Amino acid sequence: MDQLVRANAYFDAGSCHIDDFEKLISRSLQPEDAPQAGRIVANVPVYKVADLGDLLAGVEGRRSLMAEWASVLKDKSGVLVLEGAYADTGPIDRASAVYEQVIAEEKAGSAGGADHFAAAGANDRVWNSLQKLCLRAPDVFADYFANTAIDTVCEAWLGPNYQMTAQVNLVRPGGQAQQAHRDYHLGFQSEATCARYPAHVHDLSPVMTLQGAVAHTDMPVESGPTKLLPFSQMYRPGYAAYRLEAFKDLFEERCVQLPLAKGDAVFFNPALFHAAGANTSSDIQRMANLLQVSSAFGRAMETVDRQSMCKALYPVLLARVAKGDLGRSSLLATLSACAEGYSFPTNLDRDPPVGGLAPETQKQLFLRALEEGMSADAFETALNAQQDRRRA
Repeated sequence: MDQLVRANAYFDAGSCHIDDFEKLISRSLQPEDAPQAGRIVANVPVYKVADLGDLLAGVEGRRSLMAEWASVLKDKSGVLVLEGAYADTGPIDRASAVYEQVIAEEKAGSAGGADHFAAAGANDRVWNSLQKLCLRAPDVFADYFANTAIDTVCEAWLGPNYQMTAQVNLVRPGGQAQQAHRDYHLGFQSEATCARYPAHVHDLSPVMTLQGAVAHTDMPVESGPTKLLPFSQMYRPGYAAYRLEAFKDLFEERCVQLPLAKGDAVFFNPALFHAAGANTSSDIQRMANLLQVSSAFGRAMETVDRQSMCKALYPVLLARVAKGDLGRSSLLATLSACAEGYSFPTNLDRDPPVGGLAPETQKQLFLRALEEGMSADAFETALNAQQDRRRA
């Protein structure tokens, strides 16, 4: 019984069974599963936004559409396409011009920041494209985000008061494909860290964010649009499974790629197995604005000055560690109550995920300082530098 309880309480590589996964992804999306879709392509419902005007405009129609989209994202294929999300692609072209200027300036200023799943310099990435567009061209920003279809799918999954973030990705001819993965939150943790979160948190992580991408260029298959594995978001141990070779191989065998036109948008459950495709074209500069939308509930109740707390606590713990008065488990418990243990949100331009999927946390810095025997002054300097990197 104890083994059964543990198996249901935590997910690791031993929890993953390829036969169960293959059975799950062998399902087919039926027309009754997405009755308001214009068509279904490779198990992905495609909604022609031009045909949804009446639904998007009315309260009851919009709620009906949101219920369908939430069902698709949670219990069905896990992905949907909004065809012609931008009937007028003028705002996209104007935003692209701003982003291209940002890319040129940032490349001139440095060697380029690291990407979550690609080596530094492999892609042109604009971190926090949301803020950069708004500050540089607020009129363009206003036109770009005045999009009721995108607002509706975000609310369908996350409810009202969601938090928008975005990052632009520009992949040039020859750009390599990503490996299959899941996304933020647990998808950005290491395998060991992910396995420490109980199973119910694995269930919770997907409903805290929504992944989307707005096509800023036409994206035929040869340009490498996102590879998607419908129904894979429903595999509960998936945050452990996507790292295993058998699951990676099956993903490559069964994934689908849908061509997109400029102005189309794709949205998917962040637990869906997916990966950017390889740009095998000779002349297509594939640009997408990657929307990562978060639940309004992802916030603490109180504001806490953990920076000051860490500075006050460090000399005490340094002395106790030096004397051997504090066991490892007691030390970690104390640090968990004091220091910020999560990498996000941060400024990924200055605080990139070099050497992993996420930047060093305040808690990790605190622990490293103790292990290295940093002086209190040296720790404060490192702590201040970390805080400076994280500022907007």
